[in-house]
Amino acid sequence: MRKCVGCGVSKPQKELVRIAAGDGKVFVDPGGKAPGRGVYLCPDEDCLKKAKKKKVLQRNFSVDIDGDELEKIFREVMQHGKT
Repeated sequence: MRKCVGCGVSKPQKELVRIAAGDGKVFVDPGGKAPGRGVYLCPDEDCLKKAKKKKVLQRNFSVDIDGDELEKIFREVMQHGKT
């Protein structure tokens, strides 16, 4: 079980998408095995809106993420949730 940083609901790891930070980059880690700090998000539009509003990725990884990069990450989360 993992907790989504957007909505705070605990779900099985397979239902969530991992976002990782390492080497100064933040990226989607669909395999869940990349080194570095990671957080989990539901591949749900409402959950991603909450995560964006609360700036959870910026806070958890202590980095600045510009709007375009954040949108790219969220699009990838949605794509991996559909597969």
